[in-house]
Amino acid sequence: MRGLPCSPLPMLLLLLQPWETQLQFEGPRCRTGPLDLVFVIDSSRSVRPFEFETMRQFLVGLLGRLDVGPNATRVGVIQYSSQVQSVFRLGAFSRREDMEHAIRAVVPLAQGTMTGLAIQYAMNVAFSVAEGARPLEARVPRVAVIVTDGRPQDRVAEVAAQARARGIEIYAVGVQRADVGSLRAMASPPLDEHVFLVESFDLIREFGLQFQGRLCVIDHCSFGNHSCQHECVSTLGGPRCRCREGHDLLPDGRSCQARDLCNGVDHGCEFQCVSEGLTYRCLCPDGRQLQADGKSCNRCREGHVDLVLLVDGSKSVRPQNFELVKRFVNQIVDFLDVSPEGTRVGLVQFSSRVRTEFPLGRYGTAAEVKQAVLAVEYMERGTMTGLALRHMVEHSFSEAQGARPRGLNVPRVGLVFTDGRSQDDISVWAARAKEEGIVMYAVGVGKAVEEELREIASEPAELHVSYSPDFSTMTHLLENLKGSICPEEGISAGTELRSPCECESLVEFQGRTLGALESLTQKLAQLTARLEDLENQLATHM
Repeated sequence: MRGLPCSPLPMLLLLLQPWETQLQFEGPRCRTGPLDLVFVIDSSRSVRPFEFETMRQFLVGLLGRLDVGPNATRVGVIQYSSQVQSVFRLGAFSRREDMEHAIRAVVPLAQGTMTGLAIQYAMNVAFSVAEGARPLEARVPRVAVIVTDGRPQDRVAEVAAQARARGIEIYAVGVQRADVGSLRAMASPPLDEHVFLVESFDLIREFGLQFQGRLCVIDHCSFGNHSCQHECVSTLGGPRCRCREGHDLLPDGRSCQARDLCNGVDHGCEFQCVSEGLTYRCLCPDGRQLQADGKSCNRCREGHVDLVLLVDGSKSVRPQNFELVKRFVNQIVDFLDVSPEGTRVGLVQFSSRVRTEFPLGRYGTAAEVKQAVLAVEYMERGTMTGLALRHMVEHSFSEAQGARPRGLNVPRVGLVFTDGRSQDDISVWAARAKEEGIVMYAVGVGKAVEEELREIASEPAELHVSYSPDFSTMTHLLENLKGSICPEEGISAGTELRSPCECESLVEFQGRTLGALESLTQKLAQLTARLEDLENQLATHM
């Protein structure tokens, strides 16, 4: 708001009146309700003596219209230049006369213009409970009015933002030479209601009239349709919507959304974090139990799996996202029973070429695998997914690389992780992998192509394809992978692996087969008896 030019006659009459009479504000006294109000006054050397006197009388005139008192408006005044000085604190006076006397006794500091220092003092000292401010839980509005005539000699944006974050509503009033950019950096939003620029100290009354109107008590929430989803708060600038604890206000200024605590804290959940109001809890996939620490899950049913991970290291992934991929891989390793007799893990990285980071038979513990994953260096370049699939089929699951012989019937699982379209054909080697008995999973992120993911994955695709739009949110894919990769019907880790050609194995197999045949014979006899009974019943009715 800029001071409007006045016609010559009213301006002349205004200048002929005594200062204190000029700066009185018309109308009945404004009843403000509880309010903690601090004036931050620039008394630097650039403010001339008669200008400071005008500002002094402006404060006295404004006080004359406020409903001051311990349970109404509490007023504090600080002045600043190169240093900050408290004229009187919020809890010092309850009578208007005492405040006016203290203001008339102010002697300007007449030095530099350290506005940022003054804001910091107001935030940390003037609005403290020790200085007379009411506690935050009392929900009494805190308002700071900064009046300045020049450019600050220190930084104001950061400290003003901190003050606003602490609930202080800031009005910035600039006079004559004041820097508009600094005023906007200090003031609360909306700026058109909190930034004022007047052409001279004589016209500061224009701001006083508008500011007085804002202070008057109006319960904006009691009339009109504020459309707030949770709560409406009547502020000096009008109605504002506020959300209940545990919720955030959406950009429309009215709607509220439950705060996702799982994305805002280091929850430590091994599998899945679920926000519930003001807290959160950890979940485990079906078949696994939450442990006593409330975060980790018991291991999936121990079984034998040879697992090879094919990780996309192309340039589209980017280094920071590749680190997220490695962390994601280690989260998969966490739920596996990694051991030479249990699950073996191998890792292959691909871009324009393929590189085996470590084969299936190299590491025998989860800790060793995770350490090796973290040491993997990002390749960049292209995306040759087909070449990677070929490498996996021809080399990764070979006995030379640590895969167990086919005769032992250890499940072979391949997991392809990619963020984009392959630059070569994948169809031949995707089909070949499944023909070789490899159970294939495809995990896509970002610009991954759904058709390619489905072509890579085993059937049904709903159980073998996972997708996340962003690297930072892909941890939710663990839910599908953990429930799928854990072998439900695998060979128990406590069972000794033996060649099916050994005598003991043949005898055991023969025993199981004869038992199954005997069971089928009994069921067939029961079915035959049932059919005969039905035939007899039909004959009777005929």
